[in-house]
Amino acid sequence: MTAVKLPRSPIAGLATVELTAGREFILQAFFEANSLYFEAVNGEPAQPGEAYEEMHGELPAGWPFTKKWVIGYKDDRGALVAMANVITDLLAIGVWNVGTFIVATNRHGTGDAQILYSGLESWAVEGGARWMRLGVVAGHSRAERFWEGRGYSEVRRRRGLAMGRRTNDIRVMIKSLYDQPIDEYFALVERDRPEGANAA
Repeated sequence: MTAVKLPRSPIAGLATVELTAGREFILQAFFEANSLYFEAVNGEPAQPGEAYEEMHGELPAGWPFTKKWVIGYKDDRGALVAMANVITDLLAIGVWNVGTFIVATNRHGTGDAQILYSGLESWAVEGGARWMRLGVVAGHSRAERFWEGRGYSEVRRRRGLAMGRRTNDIRVMIKSLYDQPIDEYFALVERDRPEGANAA
């Protein structure tokens, strides 16, 4: 398998950039200017240090992965208009996890989110992904509709997670990129089995 490179933007006029150490301030400004996600998920606007945690926060001990990508989409003025956090080979080779995906509020309803996600999924396929995985807050209806519309299905729920000022249930959702039986996924990621207990 060839090395995974930064994805190209599928939208004309936008360019991708990998958000690495030293670029936290760019992401923090984007988070603070587009706080709907944080208000829906955490019950409060983006907090100071949110971008640092997004970029440098560690995964739980014992969770294998290949790379954590924090990808920004910049317009022709250099301002971020979207971002995605994608972890490759999380828990098993071929399982790619979308940790965060935010499109600027002023671009909601334009179709940009669908186009950008489609580009991410194509990039994942090119990089060797067989499954996509994510967690969405139960009751965050806009996000639930979006991910269901992209073909994701719930496999289990994580209940009672403290997130900012809220306590949320998280719907763990997956998508097979090759129409593989769900049992094949559970063989790779046993913790996502519906009958599993106390999965993180």
